[in-house]
Amino acid sequence: MERNGNQFLGTKPVGELMREYAVPCIISLLVGALYNVVDQIFIANAAYLGSYGNAANTVVFPLTVIALAAAVMVGDGCCAYVSLCLGMKEPQNARKSVGNAVIMSLAGGLFLCAVYLCFADPILVLFGGTINAETFACAKEYFFYISLGIPFYVFGQAMNPVIRADGSPGFAMAATLAGAALNMILDPLFIFVFRWGMMGAAVATVIGQIVTAALSVRYLVNMKLVQPAGRDFRMDGQIAKKTLQLGLTSFLSQISLVAAMAAINNMIQKYGALDPVFGQAQYAQIPMAVVGIVMKVFQIVISVVVGMAAGCIPVAGYNMGAGLKRRVRTLFFMLLTAEALVGAVALLFVELFPGQLIAIFGAANESAYYTDFAKKAFRLYLCMLPFACVNKACFIFLQAMGKAAASTLLSMVREIVFGVGFALLLPRFWGLNGVLYSMPVSDILTFAIAGALIFRTWKELSA
Repeated sequence: MERNGNQFLGTKPVGELMREYAVPCIISLLVGALYNVVDQIFIANAAYLGSYGNAANTVVFPLTVIALAAAVMVGDGCCAYVSLCLGMKEPQNARKSVGNAVIMSLAGGLFLCAVYLCFADPILVLFGGTINAETFACAKEYFFYISLGIPFYVFGQAMNPVIRADGSPGFAMAATLAGAALNMILDPLFIFVFRWGMMGAAVATVIGQIVTAALSVRYLVNMKLVQPAGRDFRMDGQIAKKTLQLGLTSFLSQISLVAAMAAINNMIQKYGALDPVFGQAQYAQIPMAVVGIVMKVFQIVISVVVGMAAGCIPVAGYNMGAGLKRRVRTLFFMLLTAEALVGAVALLFVELFPGQLIAIFGAANESAYYTDFAKKAFRLYLCMLPFACVNKACFIFLQAMGKAAASTLLSMVREIVFGVGFALLLPRFWGLNGVLYSMPVSDILTFAIAGALIFRTWKELSA
């Protein structure tokens, strides 16, 4: 619905705008996260795949995050830049940013697809796929078909925030929801009825991604506010640079997560082999499968957190561009409060109900070692969820305000310096438990830095 352009972003009550934009964004990101989680649930409950398929899914998961990193750098950067441009009354630059985002997302998706198909074996080895022969075979089969869908995945995920910036968060949500719903229907059909195994899970995912990409194309043809013309789809170096700079934080937060997962997977492989239980061949894949599941649950929580923060990008960007700092300050306070509450509720779930959570992922088909290690992993790895949620919100809100440098630096410190550093260091002292300690330690230290940035930002918005 057209509402006098997007001027309502500077006049409508901030709480209403937050709900209107954040809820569809949360649902979109939750649905996107559930693509991989749903695959893992059905794989785990297929007795002929079990923990080998689970471990394979964990190996491939970081490689889908790399594709997501490319998508959000283009999409979130375009979303932030378009919102700032509209707030500053520069619609021509907003149109060029959308056109350039379309070209960059298509090129990036095709490039990643080619790299994945050409170097599949060494890539899987790098992410811990050789923990045993069964896991490697499952990972290779799943990865091949997932790679074929990467161009559709990157394009669909990149266009989602662009559609939100155009004032249609509901359509962005519906496009993602349609693809995920189809994936949930096809997964049990392909895995249990056709017994296509890892191939079935991957093909169901790719079909869903194609649907989301097709709906995104449909919207781009009839955009509401920005409406790029043919000339706007020519690459403009300055526009592309500004778009990617604003999306750099989103990219780094995802790509650094990949580095952390690679470190964690390799530490699990190394120190699991030294464990008296998981050093046995029949149990070797359990730690990797379990930590992958814990990460997926964490991803669901973070999807809510990022959805709230990313949903605020158009609102914060427009009001910063228009010089309405008091409204931005109110939005910042509401966002941080909501993120802390989400983290507290999620913490209660993982601490009180780890057995019920792991049961969803096929624990009934596995040994007692699987369930026991999973309970410990949930309780240790995710014990600082409230800090993690506030940290992530801080990264994204600074990005929305145009503070790309501060946002990028904080994100890099959390994911690379702390995330990778502690994942490599702590297992030397505590073995497999050290892998689990790396997450809460990183979040505590990051929160100490984020708190100082939050205070400084609050003072600036109060000036």
